[in-house]
Amino acid sequence: MNPQSPAGGASAPGRDISTDVAVIGGGIIGHGIAWEARQSGRSVVIIDDAPGTGASWAAAGMLAPVSELHYQEEELLELMLHSSGLWPAFAAGLEGQEADSSRSDSGYLTASTLAVGADAADRRALADLRSVQQASGLTVEALTVREARGREPLLSPGISCAFDIPADHQVDPRRLLARIAEALAGSAVRERAAGLLWEDGRVTGVSLAGGGTINAGETIVANGLGAGALGGLPAGLKLPLRPVYGDILRLRVPAYLQPLVTSTVRGLVHGVPVYIVPRQDGTVVIGATQREDALSDEGTAGAGTAGAGPETAGLEHGTPAHAAISAGGVYQLLRDAQVLVPAVAELELLEATARARPGTPDNAPLLGRVSDAGTGRHIGRDIEGLIIATGFFRHGVLLTPAAASICRQLMDGDADPRWAAFRPDRFSNLSAATATPATPVGTVTIDPNKETA
Repeated sequence: MNPQSPAGGASAPGRDISTDVAVIGGGIIGHGIAWEARQSGRSVVIIDDAPGTGASWAAAGMLAPVSELHYQEEELLELMLHSSGLWPAFAAGLEGQEADSSRSDSGYLTASTLAVGADAADRRALADLRSVQQASGLTVEALTVREARGREPLLSPGISCAFDIPADHQVDPRRLLARIAEALAGSAVRERAAGLLWEDGRVTGVSLAGGGTINAGETIVANGLGAGALGGLPAGLKLPLRPVYGDILRLRVPAYLQPLVTSTVRGLVHGVPVYIVPRQDGTVVIGATQREDALSDEGTAGAGTAGAGPETAGLEHGTPAHAAISAGGVYQLLRDAQVLVPAVAELELLEATARARPGTPDNAPLLGRVSDAGTGRHIGRDIEGLIIATGFFRHGVLLTPAAASICRQLMDGDADPRWAAFRPDRFSNLSAATATPATPVGTVTIDPNKETA
């Protein structure tokens, strides 16, 4: 089967489609899973009324398992390293598809990352982190300031330290999304998902908010923060997702300063993280703010992107996915980036964007099948036809190949025990539930189709 949605991917009200795999959520994670499903020979439909406009649109695209190491996240580190190892083949598979020259490049770059500190305290913090990284078997090489400035001449001579991280790379999420969407042309249904469909204790597809259904052998819930509000989730299943907001800037580098930097520069400035990511089109991305506040809940239509093109204008649907931009966050990013690379002050500010990423209590994804213990049918078995893939927090782009591969394995009936720690039902008390589904199909308080991977 290879269903085609009408009128450039916009589904008609009341239309019923049958497919092998239905993916709810059109962000990086959803597109990656759909791509892997298509590669396995399955037909696929992506359900999203505005694909690629959530957190994936704002993401910097750093593939940084080493830099992103945090204390007491050993299991997550294993998953990040596994996914980092999958990235070359994942990107090469996309490059091998026929496409016009403007879309043939996914923006995957293997240049190493530089970690730099602004003052003595930053130097100690990065040195301590290096010790933890090396204890985990990761490669982090100390550089002199002169060596670092030899590689990146526009780095400030006042930085206190520098480390080379050869395993940390980058990809351009916007280019990647465009590339996968092109490869999956005809598979998008531009509708909101209302809820899951059930039959005889298994999930059989998705009902659409505008009417109609997607009948599917496997349904993947990959719509970020909206996953927990999707109608028809299994009884007792708790998906404890919280929005973590971030501001990100895009700036054009004038010709006389190009290239501003050739490597991703991740810095600490008086203990505050900041990063500068170069793009192949002569722009850079600056980010690293992270906040959990109410500022974004007060936005109006169109909030969340300043200076952006029509792709993002007016996409606010009253959900926390499209966040209000923090003036303090923008100031902090520009101030700290200039400490590391003073020439940032001479760049042209093109865009300020804010989005919410889906965080979980343990900062690890909700990835896999869920138990049917709440149904009273087959205690301890997994519900057939349903896979959850959300809660990727700050690692959504990095973990895309791993999420896609794991979902494919699950659909093939081959669950890898290494990833059992990320089961989506690990926060649930399913024994207290009595029925399936838990909520009526169509009962939605958050836009369930807005991806934030």
